[in-house]
Amino acid sequence: MALRGNLRDFTITQLLNLINLANKTGILVVVGPSKTAQIAFRDGKLAYAQIDQEDGSLASVLYKAKKLSSSQFKSIQQRAAHISDKELGLLLINAGYLSQEDILTNLQQYFMDIIQRLFTWVEGFFHFDNDSFPPDDRISVRLDLENLIIEGSRQMREWEQLQDEIPSLDMALKFTDRPGTNLRNVNLSVEEWRVVSYINPRNTIRQIASATKMNDLEMRRIVYGLLQAGLVETTRLESASSPAPTMRVYPTEDKEEQKSLVNRLISRIRSL
Repeated sequence: MALRGNLRDFTITQLLNLINLANKTGILVVVGPSKTAQIAFRDGKLAYAQIDQEDGSLASVLYKAKKLSSSQFKSIQQRAAHISDKELGLLLINAGYLSQEDILTNLQQYFMDIIQRLFTWVEGFFHFDNDSFPPDDRISVRLDLENLIIEGSRQMREWEQLQDEIPSLDMALKFTDRPGTNLRNVNLSVEEWRVVSYINPRNTIRQIASATKMNDLEMRRIVYGLLQAGLVETTRLESASSPAPTMRVYPTEDKEEQKSLVNRLISRIRSL
């Protein structure tokens, strides 16, 4: 199967569906605007996933999943950095730290998370390398694609709706002056408070997304919620009085609002 093209013409969900129906074995390489992903399949099932040089080692995956303590993770890095993931997995199982099911379940979740991130990639190029396999030193899984395809379809519908509601991330936001829209009385998530702290007519939504390390879909979700709640509205971008040569992101200038945001954010974090 010669598979090569543009994500504008063929979505990630459609690619997964084709690979699933054709029971293909190989590696799908997706080159996005800033990152490259490699997704391996065996007989139409997800086997492995990696984005750029992100640390997808078994030790890192288990540490992020809180299956290894910080001291255990550091010890593995210092003393067992030379061994493969397969060897490390056997050592952990034989030592009674984890079961085989624990290891496979956490790897499956990590690979699924990568696929879900790919659903937000709407620009880029892809090609499929037939009969290619994951690195020999990494542990592969066998995960059915049906649920991932369903989730991808749901995210695509959500993405299309959010694009209609927020067609551009180059707009700015400001707080509304409507009565009753008091942030002190609103329960927001930590991520929403992070976005709120940067709402300023001199910041574009895209700049806020970069400052808070959110992808387009995550950013649009939060902005859409704030717009629907009547807390913010879109506005024309204001130029800074002394523009810097590189992008700057300005926090909200309202001192009372800023103080309230900080206090609410501290309280929210303490409650976690």
